[in-house]
Amino acid sequence: MSRIAYVNGHYLPHREAAVSIEDRGYQFADGVYEVIPVLAGRLIDEGLHLDRLARSLGEIRIAPPMTRAALGVVLREVVRRNRVADGMVYLQVTRGVARREHPFPLPDVKPALVVTARRGARVPDAPDGWGIAAITRPDERWARCDIKTIGLLPNVLARQAAREQGAYEAVLIDGAGNVTEGAAANVWIVDAAGVLRTRALGPAILPGCTRAALIGLLGGENIVFEERGFSLDDLRAAREAFLTSATSFVRPLLRLDGAPIGDGEVGPVTRRLFALLAAHAAGTRNHAEP
Repeated sequence: MSRIAYVNGHYLPHREAAVSIEDRGYQFADGVYEVIPVLAGRLIDEGLHLDRLARSLGEIRIAPPMTRAALGVVLREVVRRNRVADGMVYLQVTRGVARREHPFPLPDVKPALVVTARRGARVPDAPDGWGIAAITRPDERWARCDIKTIGLLPNVLARQAAREQGAYEAVLIDGAGNVTEGAAANVWIVDAAGVLRTRALGPAILPGCTRAALIGLLGGENIVFEERGFSLDDLRAAREAFLTSATSFVRPLLRLDGAPIGDGEVGPVTRRLFALLAAHAAGTRNHAEP
């Protein structure tokens, strides 16, 4: 079955889908994107993702390509046409097509919207075997990482460096020796005192939707939690560490630069949070959702 994409108002086979060579996304990376996980045909945390999309568009002054309700219809139709039960849906909005000049086009042009979906392996039922290794890299990205822009070249280079060293992720370190985030995930630790920590939101990190969902689930779990940054030394000395993202959910980080974190095994807090988020994603959590 041919994969189907939505491109500027049309549902097309991938082999026929195309955008203009003067699309500003292609010329300048002048656009934003979202990745929404699909589980059993359901869009997980759709509201969080569409809220973040609206924020990203506002920050770079691109008008929404359609209403939120209409976009929801398109997302579900692309998932349906591609018969995706478990996987992801990707949407990208650019400023549109115009002659190549750096300032915004005058008059305004219509934003361009592309939506695709693909099947993927379902997140496992337990975190065993889901753990990964990471390397560290200097954070060489731009100063507005809170915007989910399609300009991801530093992330690409960091992820490629990780692959070349046999690792899954690159943990990015700022000039002061502090962890910002991964190349494609937020980073969490259980520190030496047993406190669950992840960096507070700000321009240096992406406001992860899975991060937000997990924080919202912590109430009543009797876990000491702080939105507080940590250094590379703190990460290396942590009892546990894990990543969160739309495609990783809660992913144990077991080794860093070749050395184990903690005892190199999935820790009890990570295991508990994995189960908590899995129940949330599956819609089986018993008590009130955030």
